[in-house]
Amino acid sequence: MQLKLALPKGKLLNPTAAWLGGLGLKDYKEGSRCYRLSPPHLPLLAKVFQERDIPIQVAIGNYDLGICGSDWVEELLAKYPESPLVKVKDLGYGRQGLYLASSSLSPFSSLEDIQGYDQPLRLASEYPHLMEAMALKLRLKRFKLFPLWGAAEVYPPEDAELILLATPSPSWLASQRLKPLTCLLTISAFLIANRNSWEEKDLGAILPSLNKEGGKEKVTPEEEVEGGELPLYQEEIKLALPDGHLQPYTLEFLRRAGLDTQSYAQGNRRPSLGLPRVGVKVIRPQDMPLQVAGGNFDLAITGKDWLLNHLYQFPSSPVEEVMDLGYGRVRIVAVVSRDLPINDVKELRDFLQQGHLPYLRLASEYVNIADKFARENHLSRYKIIPTWGASEAFLPEDADILIENTQTGQTLAQHNLKIIDTLFESSACIIAFKNSLNIKGEKMEWVIHALKRGLT
Repeated sequence: MQLKLALPKGKLLNPTAAWLGGLGLKDYKEGSRCYRLSPPHLPLLAKVFQERDIPIQVAIGNYDLGICGSDWVEELLAKYPESPLVKVKDLGYGRQGLYLASSSLSPFSSLEDIQGYDQPLRLASEYPHLMEAMALKLRLKRFKLFPLWGAAEVYPPEDAELILLATPSPSWLASQRLKPLTCLLTISAFLIANRNSWEEKDLGAILPSLNKEGGKEKVTPEEEVEGGELPLYQEEIKLALPDGHLQPYTLEFLRRAGLDTQSYAQGNRRPSLGLPRVGVKVIRPQDMPLQVAGGNFDLAITGKDWLLNHLYQFPSSPVEEVMDLGYGRVRIVAVVSRDLPINDVKELRDFLQQGHLPYLRLASEYVNIADKFARENHLSRYKIIPTWGASEAFLPEDADILIENTQTGQTLAQHNLKIIDTLFESSACIIAFKNSLNIKGEKMEWVIHALKRGLT
């Protein structure tokens, strides 16, 4: 009987690779695009996912075992406490704390200060379920929760009063001009299992190997960082710039516009562009439409794909595109395995109607685009599987179709995938908060004009 193991990308990849080295998973390493690893001496199929996807995959039974941080296990259990997950073993590496923090300028010094606060509180986190559970437990009087894809540390004090984020130490929070209010839980890497697999399958062939001592994560002494007070923020225009794959293109665009890009190039989350009375933050492009809609930013540079994904969920959102920048072009495509006898959407619909699948499993980071695609193409009986990246790993075992972005299609071809439809083309664009366009019209036009110089 073959067992299935879900392995993490990102920060846990290298220490997990060292720990699993004795199992023969030699191709599991940084930069590897090989998602299917089968050591010959074990009845084991291993695939690599974004860490936060792993508890979900194990809970729904797609995988018998998984390795991920305990923070993502607790995040899933906060919303679905009856999920069939078993924590098998604390692997002893990837240790961090999950901290509730506020700006060093905030009036909060303890949980009691928060509980006695009678003004609305803005909460932001990658862990929205844990954040909401904590807010309810503290009986906060009024709060608004912003779910994030990342970079929570940059939101206080202007865009959130409280954040929940993982960090190795409070000293890192101090370096970001934040102060910890409490450590919600201690995080480490865990081997987890699906409860049904644990009870019904013979895991004896793999668990003795997994329980042995593996490689050790290298731990280096922490450097204490001197913190200072943040300046008071009085910018008239708030601009969000992207991190991730859009950042190099945006950096070149801003250079062509004649702006000061040094701090942005150095990875500063609060760079200066040399534009007077313009405050800049670097956040995830996925978060920008919702943040602009909430009035936290006047302008942002994001991808049209993320703008449409937002507007499909909130058609009346006060966000609009003001300029197509033309760079970072990708196609949003529907993708299936090459082994599936389907070449277009009509054949997919016929395949479903003929009863070859009980229902269609549709995986994507773009959950609202995927839902619209399924509805418009009458793909009845479908289920959306949200992902957080590395989506090509889901096909064909864990999903039937993928809505993904691609530039050349080469990566898809390397994973034995084929495109059956192109939904639309996306590129970077400037989006704006409609109220800011009305209220700060002249100042907004000045900033947009300054950015427009980067167009060629």
